[in-house]
Amino acid sequence: MKVARYARTPAPLKIPVSPAPRTKRGVWFRMFREVAFFQSLFKSNRWIWVFAVLFHFGMLLVLLRHLRYFTQPVWWWVDLIQPIGVYASFAMLAGLGGLLLRRIVVPRIRYISSPSDYLMLALFLGIVISGMGMKFLMPVDILAVKQFFLGLMRFQINELPAQPGVLIHLGLVAILMIIFPISKLLHAPGVFFAPSRTQVDNAREFRHLSAWASQLPPLPEGIPEPEEGK
Repeated sequence: MKVARYARTPAPLKIPVSPAPRTKRGVWFRMFREVAFFQSLFKSNRWIWVFAVLFHFGMLLVLLRHLRYFTQPVWWWVDLIQPIGVYASFAMLAGLGGLLLRRIVVPRIRYISSPSDYLMLALFLGIVISGMGMKFLMPVDILAVKQFFLGLMRFQINELPAQPGVLIHLGLVAILMIIFPISKLLHAPGVFFAPSRTQVDNAREFRHLSAWASQLPPLPEGIPEPEEGK
């Protein structure tokens, strides 16, 4: 629902952040650099960029590693990244620790931080620590866990190991999934709808016109018509 609302929200102004691309292909390339390499964050603060990269790419590898619980047979590349995913959890933990320390130590960041910001970090830390605990300290029956999730995907309820690590880990994940749609974590899909990043810098060539403004009087002579669909 949030993503659909983002897609329907008009962008009445031409506000790409300079230097902005002049073509749609350039916008795609810019978004790729932003999503894959956090380009704007790299330019603004290198330390935060390091922690963000450790957390996000560590989380990506950990999530891909977890695909083994939802596939049978396990895809070859998922099997290949299993050892890498274990080390990625340490990177994820280091990134989260750095981001949390930043909110506590840096005065201006601490001033604008709300309780929900700390809650998000605490949830992620709890998920990572409980997951690493099951890997290194409290081994669980992963075959039973996989059987539970494979059955759940087919609307069959199988027995889930009632071990503390499993219950804590999955409980925290469930809480995170519940609050995700009403939290700042929606920046993940929201970045693809940010007009400051997704707009073409062609205000000199075309007049930007939102759909809701299409009933306005016609333009005076000499002013080019807006692009189709804008």
